[in-house]
Amino acid sequence: MRHTAPIALFVYNRLQHTQQVVTALKENHLSQDSELYIFADAPRHTGAAPEVELVRNYLNSITGFKEVHICLRQSNLGVDENIMQGVTEVIGKHGKAIVIEDDLVTSPWFLEYMNEALDFYEHKEEVASIHGYLLPISQKMESAFFLRGADCWGWATWKRAWDLFERDGSSLLEQIEKRGLQKEFDFNNAYPYFNALKQQAIGNTKEWDIRWYASMFLAEKLTLYPAQSLVKNIGHDASGEHCGTSDVFDVQLSESPIAVEVPVVHSKAAFQAFSLFLKYLSSITFPQKSWLSRSFRNVKNLGAKLLTR
Repeated sequence: MRHTAPIALFVYNRLQHTQQVVTALKENHLSQDSELYIFADAPRHTGAAPEVELVRNYLNSITGFKEVHICLRQSNLGVDENIMQGVTEVIGKHGKAIVIEDDLVTSPWFLEYMNEALDFYEHKEEVASIHGYLLPISQKMESAFFLRGADCWGWATWKRAWDLFERDGSSLLEQIEKRGLQKEFDFNNAYPYFNALKQQAIGNTKEWDIRWYASMFLAEKLTLYPAQSLVKNIGHDASGEHCGTSDVFDVQLSESPIAVEVPVVHSKAAFQAFSLFLKYLSSITFPQKSWLSRSFRNVKNLGAKLLTR
């Protein structure tokens, strides 16, 4: 009998987005077998309190999962600290976790893909994480594939990889410079992830995701991506703290299962496809705030979020 991985969901003040995310998760084939942990951040200021309260009231009505655990933060941590603490807590209890934010709608096959991949690659030390979102790259991928680093839009990992997460952005920055890896880190100079890491290191941003990417990149770990996206970001409507309005990350969700058993090697073809998209992304104007972290949280936020990964 499969032991499904717990889901960690991070929410704040967007009720309609949160409802869509939960509804989509409930339509997943393994939802009733999955424990759901919800981490609801507290208001940043008094003006945010009413919307935060609406979300918190809704959380008490959620059903359709094996168990629902709700953590109401007593003070505002900010999305980055909320995620880092929440993921650490869930992984500490279960050894692994599937991570979702309040603007990520999933395909009905998302949980199956995540759990199958978590089981299959659990003891493959070179694999750091599993990712559910695929950029709208022009090249069609015939199967799932691996890229060096890690990502943040609907992802999963194990304790062995999360233990390698380095919070010190300055240390990560120094290592990339010392090893001459800036070009590769920026996808062949296509996107300024290195600069995003620098901004975090000097205190201008707080993004956890650029550090997660850099940590796994430097450790030479790989992340699995699906051949077709299992995650769609609905937050680029100016509703979030870190996202503006954009349709550049729009994708069609997969309507069928994604095979996860592929060779554990960095895909040069996918790297090139990502580089081309990121080069285009860096050439257009969009709100820059968090690197992909929330926009694609990692090249993933790319652009809107990234200007940060």
